[in-house]
Amino acid sequence: MSKLLELMRKLGSDAGLAAEYGTDPEGVLNRAGVSDEERRAMLESDYAAVGKLTGLSEGQYATNHTIKAYDK
Repeated sequence: MSKLLELMRKLGSDAGLAAEYGTDPEGVLNRAGVSDEERRAMLESDYAAVGKLTGLSEGQYATNHTIKAYDK
């Protein structure tokens, strides 16, 4: 699994990480170890590039614009 895809899954399941991403996306992306291309795609909300980089098709992923249910 790519580091970007792993991060996206964590963002969708970890409320604390999602909140941190909202205030410090660069820091979260740096810690996740994503590539410069992946970082740029996320920071620019370039969903086509995110899809290409993760292998996911539109609708299979959502960050920053999704309703989430956290179990904590």
